[in-house]
Amino acid sequence: MFRHKTKLSALIAFTMSIQVLLAACSAGAPAMTSSDVASEAYSGSYVVEPAAETSYAANGEANINDAAYDMVFFEDYGVNPFVDTEDDNLSTFAMDVDTGSYVVARRFISDGNMPDPDSVRVEEFINYFDHDYAPPSEGAFAIHMEAAPSPFGNERHKLLRIGLQGKEIDDSERKPASLVFVVDVSGSMAGERLEMVKDSLRLLVDELRPEDQVGIVAYGSSAFTVLEATSAEQKDLIMQGINGLYTNGSTNAEEGLLYGYQMAEQMLAQAQGERITRLILCSDGVANVGNTGPDSILEQVRQYVDQGITLSTVGFGMGNYNDVLMEQLANDGNGNYSYVDTLEEAERIFVQNLTGLLQTIANDAKIQVEFNPEIVRSYRLLGYENRDVADDDFRNDDVDAGEVGAGHS
Repeated sequence: MFRHKTKLSALIAFTMSIQVLLAACSAGAPAMTSSDVASEAYSGSYVVEPAAETSYAANGEANINDAAYDMVFFEDYGVNPFVDTEDDNLSTFAMDVDTGSYVVARRFISDGNMPDPDSVRVEEFINYFDHDYAPPSEGAFAIHMEAAPSPFGNERHKLLRIGLQGKEIDDSERKPASLVFVVDVSGSMAGERLEMVKDSLRLLVDELRPEDQVGIVAYGSSAFTVLEATSAEQKDLIMQGINGLYTNGSTNAEEGLLYGYQMAEQMLAQAQGERITRLILCSDGVANVGNTGPDSILEQVRQYVDQGITLSTVGFGMGNYNDVLMEQLANDGNGNYSYVDTLEEAERIFVQNLTGLLQTIANDAKIQVEFNPEIVRSYRLLGYENRDVADDDFRNDDVDAGEVGAGHS
């Protein structure tokens, strides 16, 4: 039977003897696993000559005079520096299984453009590929480590990869799911974007089991219900709702999400037994009606997470695209962020990796790496710039971190 696998790795430039700890709230799995590994190496300076810069305007929007696309929004989270172990020998960060950044970059390149530098999140590039980690024989995670001379810097640098493989769950053993598709049908989604959304959702519906449920909400200038909660046994009725979607009006993303959460609340109240309750937002991330700022929208999302309703976001289109909002919504909604550039990518997300997308095995999962100052002078975490967690909050379950699905690694 086919098993779903997606990827999570952490790359650390280092000279080190380390202890790796993994913490997560329970989600049908142990709260923490640990493993020790020691390796002797050396430290030194780290010098990289930057590539020629492309001109981008503030807030990640491409310069209008030589832009690849108009109105694209990314966030520059900076680059993690080297940290002396005498000052801080603990590296703590939230786990992340998103892959959107890699596919966004692929879209840029496929269109004959260089990616916006602000769009690149190293960890999401690594997550996209299959590293063939063995699954755990027991517990939630297996830890895999390997080190080698670093191709960056000089001969005194080493590169360590820490890979975590989540336990796998067969499709037939996935919990029943109550899903609400929240679809952006504003004018910016016209043409190829909405058609790709519809094709993608058809793929997902074909993978559902009779005990699953689907509801559909759409939003343009205002939100409206396309399909009330419907058993996946009635696939023709669900497909009819998807096929009938059309674009119209401005973009009231806040109201669309509110309608979706209200429908999910009703599903949750009527649920019998343990179920997955999740919104799947399909959008270009642009909001121009109602509360359009991310803070006000994110605040509403956080309220529903406490009820057990999670949110995954799937981005479509390029130009008039807001990567920042789509990633933040998924992060605060305890879901994951993906981007679809081709139907093959939609199949990867909604067919090959559906169980990993829907069923969580660890909530608020964090990683902490402890370096031995007697061996390691300094270290630098590659990627995860916007996933930093205070060392003292490693075991604090009240601090939001990352969610990991079945088979994720």
